Amino acid sequence: MTTENVGFIGLGNMGHPMAKNLEKAGFSLSVYNRNIAKTAGFGAQSTVYSEITDLIKDNDVVFTMLTNDAAVQEVYGKILGLPISGKLFVDMSTIAQDVSIDLARKLKEKGATFLDAPVAGSTKPAAEGTLIIMVGGEQTDLDRARPYLEKMGKSIKHLGKNGKGLAAKLAINYFLSIIYQGLAETILFSDQLGIERSEMLEIINDSASGSGATKVKTPLLIEQNYTAAFALDLMLKDIRLAQKAGASYPLLGTLLDTYETAREKGLGQLDVIGIIESIKQS
Repeated sequence: MTTENVGFIGLGNMGHPMAKNLEKAGFSLSVYNRNIAKTAGFGAQSTVYSEITDLIKDNDVVFTMLTNDAAVQEVYGKILGLPISGKLFVDMSTIAQDVSIDLARKLKEKGATFLDAPVAGSTKPAAEGTLIIMVGGEQTDLDRARPYLEKMGKSIKHLGKNGKGLAAKLAINYFLSIIYQGLAETILFSDQLGIERSEMLEIINDSASGSGATKVKTPLLIEQNYTAAFALDLMLKDIRLAQKAGASYPLLGTLLDTYETAREKGLGQLDVIGIIESIKQS
């Protein structure tokens, strides 16, 4: 067991169960969340901090799991003003590559090191510790982070220099956005033809068109309960990031139109498969 002190910043839908897996593994863990209520359940075994600066001072390896570019820049803006030489930062957020690469450079100038390590998987794999973790950065830094990453994911893919983990993340989420729109349209079409959703989804999942993505959304579609495991707004953010990174393919415009329309209809906080409600209203 490593003797390093480990910090985790960002205890949202994904960060909370990921940090819990580090706690369960017995690491010396400290946590911070802007909304202190989300630190509930950590106080017994871990240290809860009310200030980011104090957490950074007391920890050697710090993980961040934040919502978007602005949140990451705000947190790391505070971090960069501190003495951080020798510390390792691992950002598991999905943000723009240029933002992440710039942070890596600035942290290096301060004597710290940085990995981008976004994940594939939603809340259930996060709780089970079965995420796929895509890493960009130096091998020596990954070696240092590996004992912790192995408690959060079933597979760790080292893809190259800083920014490459995010490149893979944007590509896989681009594909997922296509799958979810296709699944929503298919279910609406089968509804129109008088096929029970449960029967249609069983056919999909048992056929070549089925996948982990279709299976995990099956209960939501049957129950028509779209409580967010991965919010529609976050998928829209990732499609826009893919566009910024150079995606200019035939389906891009359709995807942007679909997800932006759903957001305009007030559905952004639903699960991503909640786009079915927006398409149904079209």
